[in-house]
Amino acid sequence: MNKSFRIENILENDQNTVVEIISRLWGDATIVVHGEFFYVADLPGLKAILEDQIVGILHYRIEGKECEILTLASLVEGQGIGSTLLETLESIALTANCEKLSLTTTNDNLHALGFYQRRGFHLVKLYPGQVSEARKIKPGIPLVGDFNIPIRDELKLEKPIKHTINGKKIETSA
Repeated sequence: MNKSFRIENILENDQNTVVEIISRLWGDATIVVHGEFFYVADLPGLKAILEDQIVGILHYRIEGKECEILTLASLVEGQGIGSTLLETLESIALTANCEKLSLTTTNDNLHALGFYQRRGFHLVKLYPGQVSEARKIKPGIPLVGDFNIPIRDELKLEKPIKHTINGKKIETSA
């Protein structure tokens, strides 16, 4: 695993590149999650930089005790970029006194489901038919996704954030 990349906050002067990456991956610079519309340039985010190029991005929001991942993409697979972005966000969430990380993905996204579960996330909710509702807001969402799976449902995953007391890791009851 190559760790020669670095993680930094997404800055204003990164927005054109970030919007181009998001548009390439998700069709445009907007995302719809659980019926909410987000423009990525309005969200806090992290970037992975390798040789002065953005090779990974993550957008999130913190509400109360929950830190929600809204985008995560690694443009170079197998280098630990996604994992490191996730670890960095967990540190941010810990500092913000969050008790859990969460995210929502679609039923076709088998790669993401495996990635997150290998990193301690658990499936907590199924929203049947939610993607049909999302298409009312963002009509460009495809009907069929990876592995020729119809995109219909949203799945929520959560992970409790580990806190440390006297040098021992404890998990919150998220």
